[in-house]
Amino acid sequence: MDFELSEELRMVRDMARDFADAELAPRADRHDREARLDPELFGKIAELGFWGLTVPEEFGGAGLDNLALAVVLEELNRACGATGVTVSVHNSLVCSPILKYGTDEQKQAWLPRLASGEVIGAYALTEPNSGSDAAALQTTAVADGDDFVLNGTKIWVTTGKEAGLVVVYARTNPDVSKSRGITAFLCPTDAPGLTVGKKEMKVGIRGSSAVELLLEDLRVPKANVLGEVDRGFPIALETLDGGRIGIGSQAVGIGRACLEASIKYSKERTQFGRPIGDFQAIQWKLADMSARLDAARLMVQRAAWLRDRGEPCSQQAAQAKLLASQACNFAADECLQIHGGAGYTDDFHVERLFRDARITEIYEGATDIQRLVIARKLLA
Repeated sequence: MDFELSEELRMVRDMARDFADAELAPRADRHDREARLDPELFGKIAELGFWGLTVPEEFGGAGLDNLALAVVLEELNRACGATGVTVSVHNSLVCSPILKYGTDEQKQAWLPRLASGEVIGAYALTEPNSGSDAAALQTTAVADGDDFVLNGTKIWVTTGKEAGLVVVYARTNPDVSKSRGITAFLCPTDAPGLTVGKKEMKVGIRGSSAVELLLEDLRVPKANVLGEVDRGFPIALETLDGGRIGIGSQAVGIGRACLEASIKYSKERTQFGRPIGDFQAIQWKLADMSARLDAARLMVQRAAWLRDRGEPCSQQAAQAKLLASQACNFAADECLQIHGGAGYTDDFHVERLFRDARITEIYEGATDIQRLVIARKLLA
């Protein structure tokens, strides 16, 4: 059961489900093999308004909310995790902070282009020596006249290869505590000094590019500062609340795909003269998968609902991401076990689901980081 879905939201969900079944599912294995998304999909996603789901209509977006985004992302990820995370990052890590912290000029300049899919967005926080300790980033931004000059290296930049705009976090004040001297910048990727480096070959979600970004004397106008100078780290953390809801949605979607594949195979595969779904051992696996995924969905949708109302949701987003990613990996493991040796081959797409599931416990804050976020809220 979904969390208080209105008739409008059910229509959006059904539209996303139909698109996922018709356009994403047939391409998902090819995305995985070729380690890239079909470029044709970007236009189709734009036609549905999914690039700007939470962008107001005045900027060309769909004018929907985070709950709608969570519902859509679950459906997209059920068919193709690589496409799903691309849409998630674009909406939750790029459009969302511009909408909340951007100046009127920044909103006018970027939101219509992001909402239409003319420009794809990316988020650059992680560095070779700062992952879970994100505030330890070493990329520098030095004021020079009307500009800041950025130097450093960012890694694991999702969609960085395709992006036209990257939200980059850099250190502007080395003389204060490490979390207080960081600034967020809106960086067009065609600016001199910004180079796409190594593309990672990943275990899963291979269709989604994850690249290194090299910043070498990259000049960024002061007008491109997002929010206030030296106050970028709170933006990064608040933005990640939305990102964690997005990855929680992805986890539920991938987990659902595992459950659906398991139900289908349990009805078709026979052993000892009976469908394996007749055996209690299989039934219990299906029951546990279903219960965990339904609980995870409700937690994800609750966090989205709170965020839409402007209420604090860091704890709820972390809880949703923690349990949804665990439910997803549980479902993927059980799905592979139900399929047995056949599931360990590429004859069935469950091996791709198994590989795609694993990342949900790592990015947007690893499982242990979610526990730290939750515990600190409880003890505050």
